[in-house]
Amino acid sequence: MGKSSKDKRDLYYRKAKEEGWRARSAFKLLQLNDQFQLFDGVRRVVDLCAAPGSWSQVLSRELYEKQQDTATPAKIVAVDLQPMSPINGVTTLQADITHPKTLQRILDEFGGEPADFVCSDGAPDVTGLHDLDEYIQAQLILCALQLTTCMLRAGGTFVAKIFRGRDIDLLYSQLRFLFDRVICAKPRSSRGTSLEAFIVCIGYKPRPGWQPTLELSKSTEEFFEGSGIGRATTLEHLELPEEERCVAKFVACGDLSSYDSDATYTLDENYQRISLDPVQSPTAPPYKKALELKRRGEMVRK
Repeated sequence: MGKSSKDKRDLYYRKAKEEGWRARSAFKLLQLNDQFQLFDGVRRVVDLCAAPGSWSQVLSRELYEKQQDTATPAKIVAVDLQPMSPINGVTTLQADITHPKTLQRILDEFGGEPADFVCSDGAPDVTGLHDLDEYIQAQLILCALQLTTCMLRAGGTFVAKIFRGRDIDLLYSQLRFLFDRVICAKPRSSRGTSLEAFIVCIGYKPRPGWQPTLELSKSTEEFFEGSGIGRATTLEHLELPEEERCVAKFVACGDLSSYDSDATYTLDENYQRISLDPVQSPTAPPYKKALELKRRGEMVRK
């Protein structure tokens, strides 16, 4: 949840630790929900690229715990390649979001019913080369979108992290074929110096005559072939016809009275400087393997 001094000066970093969130990104989903009411009428949720689990915590508190007394409480499935510590009311799957078996495992958890809401806060390890980072992030979004189109109900909502760049409107235009509304949102808890924002896609509308099917042998381009959301053939020449490009509405999320992630605040006089316990125990600490080797007497200093 941030190791640099910049992160520790951030008020959202401290508030996340005080309130028990695993990462400051929890505030981003909370502010997105305040703006768009994402959780209204939601019963089945999938959190993709979920580790360390801050968004799953928000879903657990805002959906599962509040619906626990109802006949059908919300079902939440979190998916990530990395291990995650357990969260109340959340089923954790350590799996690849591009694998067909992952889709089947999620649908099994929902009893074969489609999801109401799919979200993804995943991002690659940034290189600092903005064009490359934007491309990799766009590919990650398309991978999440593949899984989403296979399990999201008509009228459902999809939210994912994006890196804004000069060609981001091409992604907007593709998403507009699949959703009624596509909005680019920037929560106040997201630093203004960061390229990140969140694409909020509301009102899923399956493409007529197109049946999305996950297959390991299919690339992302081949998956969307036949959906009519963009060009899926190799061009034999470089003369490209003009296409209608979409510019998504940009919305700043979070009340103006909420904290600014780029600002510095003076501590209250009654503020107690106390050391806070870790929010979660390490899921796969690097020293775990070393301890196992030591117990077996196999650790030898070279």
